[in-house]
Amino acid sequence: MPEIDPTDHEIAELGPKIKDIDDADELRAMLDLEESDENRVPVKTLIEDRIDKVESEDDGEIDPETVDLSDLTVADVANMVREVDDADVLRDLLEREKAGEDRKTAKSQIESRIESVEGTKEAEGEEATAVEYVPPEEKYPDLDHPTNDKQWVEGTVGAEYRDMWVYCETQAGELVDVSKEMLGKARELMDAYNDEYDESERVVAVLIGADASDHVEDVIAYGADLVVYHEDPRLGRFRHQPYTEIFCDMARAGGELAAEGRESVEWKEYHEPRYTVFPATNNGRDLSALVQGELDSGLASDCSGLYIENAMISNPAKVGTAGDKKEFERVLHMKRPDFSGFEYSTILCIDKPNRDFHPQGASVIPGSFEMPDPDFERNGEVVDYEMALDDDWFNVEVEEFDRLSGGVDLTGNDVIVAVGRGIGDDPTRGIEQAIDLVDAFDDADLGLSRGVITSSYSFDGHVEQYVTEERQIGESGQAVEPDVYIAAGISGAIQHKVGCDESDTIIAINTDPDADIRDFSDYLIEGDLFEVLPQLTEAVETGELGAMMEASDD
Repeated sequence: MPEIDPTDHEIAELGPKIKDIDDADELRAMLDLEESDENRVPVKTLIEDRIDKVESEDDGEIDPETVDLSDLTVADVANMVREVDDADVLRDLLEREKAGEDRKTAKSQIESRIESVEGTKEAEGEEATAVEYVPPEEKYPDLDHPTNDKQWVEGTVGAEYRDMWVYCETQAGELVDVSKEMLGKARELMDAYNDEYDESERVVAVLIGADASDHVEDVIAYGADLVVYHEDPRLGRFRHQPYTEIFCDMARAGGELAAEGRESVEWKEYHEPRYTVFPATNNGRDLSALVQGELDSGLASDCSGLYIENAMISNPAKVGTAGDKKEFERVLHMKRPDFSGFEYSTILCIDKPNRDFHPQGASVIPGSFEMPDPDFERNGEVVDYEMALDDDWFNVEVEEFDRLSGGVDLTGNDVIVAVGRGIGDDPTRGIEQAIDLVDAFDDADLGLSRGVITSSYSFDGHVEQYVTEERQIGESGQAVEPDVYIAAGISGAIQHKVGCDESDTIIAINTDPDADIRDFSDYLIEGDLFEVLPQLTEAVETGELGAMMEASDD
């Protein structure tokens, strides 16, 4: 039995765990466990790639002068060239790549290494040449520089940063599930961080709204050490400017390098948060970009995995000297799925010699992390943050609006009924039939593919309210993992797969038996959704759905 059971982990959590496993037999045992249980293709691919890497290392080091580049992945090429210090060998590799696979990313890796090596050679025997820093306003004097007018941009270097801040979104008076998921993950990350670095940094929950104080006990129960909230009756709906101004004012409260005249605060003695985490909901995406832009730092959007590790960087713009390497500590690694659904890109927010990039910020796809168990016995510090709000921020008044009774958070449902472009022959009837099936279940809701959201379909008024971006499932929408996911008229594009492939059971309805969704569905019903959905609804209402699911895995 291997030490790590892959079926207990999400792929984003598993990647960092297996990178230090050097026993191919243990990896094969993990692969067997995955195949006999969850059988997730991305997880199997991850383990198989690690097996290949371990076995290639066992066979001896790769000789860059003789290796067949067609046998290497881009990642293999990147790892290999890091150890090559001969520019001529690297140029030969580059020519062989161009004549063979001609992969853009592989060529870029080799070219970057050539630049690093030649920079090192130029510096041999003398002090390494530092990269010249020219402020943007001097380098490009003819361009406008709006960042110069930002009240928060200070261009700090070497300031003090602490804590992980979590923006906790509420909707219709309720703390949304993704807020609880992020708090649980932040608690896990900061507990490990404090052990690793012998620190005592906190999880800070930020609440903004007309009823912010109502949620203080909940966010502490889900993992916060400190709650900073601002409550105002004018904040009942999300508004870009006041929410951004409030968050940034909180982030810059107190601190040794605070702006002149700003009063110190007992609850925060550092300059800015070390990390900020937001939900990748519609409002959360807006706020995260606005806050990180106002604080003049970076943002990794739509992440599905987070972990904190040191990072070795050789980019001259980051280390300050061509050819040098530098280890950056306490870096938030922000993982997000790429368009294939099988690989993850890891985004880092790294300082420059003349510029700090903090806080390191991420927005998190709902459903990416497990829902923690609340502990209402936990204690936490609470700050009622006082701040005068400018009346000009509220010039637009919303006098009337409708709210869907089912809400827009799809992550907590037992069943999701999702429809795609297959409804195109009669869009209104397609939505009606999907809603009928939703209503037949005890705990279900309606999801949509991006194709429906971006289409020019005309819907009758009584269903038009359901066709909103909030219901979109996929890489640019919500990620869900219900007990049952019913995909009607959805082809199975990889962007949609990312949002639903962790569901326990996927039932696809499609007229095309070779549609891509077949590859990751448990059941494929070949047929017209307009005929199949009513039958499924009837089967649910009569308790016969189990019998209808007795279909061949083929």
